[in-house]
Amino acid sequence: MQGSEIKYIAIEGVIGAGKTTLAKMLAEKLNAKLVLEGFEDNPFLEKFYEDRPRYAFHTQIHFLLSRYKQLLNLRQDDLFHEYLVSDYIFEKDKIFAYLNLANDELVLYEKIVSYLEKNIIIPDLIIYLQSTVGRLLGNIRHRDRPAERKMDEQYIRDLNEGYNYFFFRFKATRVMIVNAADIDFVNNQDDFENLVSEILKPIHSNIEYFNPSVRKAADS
Repeated sequence: MQGSEIKYIAIEGVIGAGKTTLAKMLAEKLNAKLVLEGFEDNPFLEKFYEDRPRYAFHTQIHFLLSRYKQLLNLRQDDLFHEYLVSDYIFEKDKIFAYLNLANDELVLYEKIVSYLEKNIIIPDLIIYLQSTVGRLLGNIRHRDRPAERKMDEQYIRDLNEGYNYFFFRFKATRVMIVNAADIDFVNNQDDFENLVSEILKPIHSNIEYFNPSVRKAADS
């Protein structure tokens, strides 16, 4: 894929991976239209972390429909921006669904998704920020969002495994898997610039890996 064809870039990762932070930084760098997931607008989220079985379906459907409504509007793209950057993809909703929903809830969920997903534009490139459970938990605790205070380690561990399974097999578009446990794009300008240059390089494979430590070793 030629770099000039990369218009729609989506940043993905487990809770605490830094996807929203990177999306904001990348959008500013590229003067891109920025699309952020409105997770704080979900009225069931805090209840979900307190009682997952009881509130999983409510939380899931609210996220599904709000994401659908937001991404459907991308068909009316902002012509004043060359790039579009988002901090999520519609397809990742299934990771949470299969982790949290009961079997009968999944049947209904799949019926709803089958009607919605065909209307959603797929990104040209997905940046998957792969991290460790320890780093993810550290970031979650550091930002201290009220809704996430009761989140347990096992949930993050299961979610991390779900994300890895999903993106290592994702074939709908090109995926760049970044070793986010070995990069500090927030506080290290070189790390950020190296990541941006990797994202904007002329050619991308269907799935590829970017390990910042290997690049640093090669440059030293």
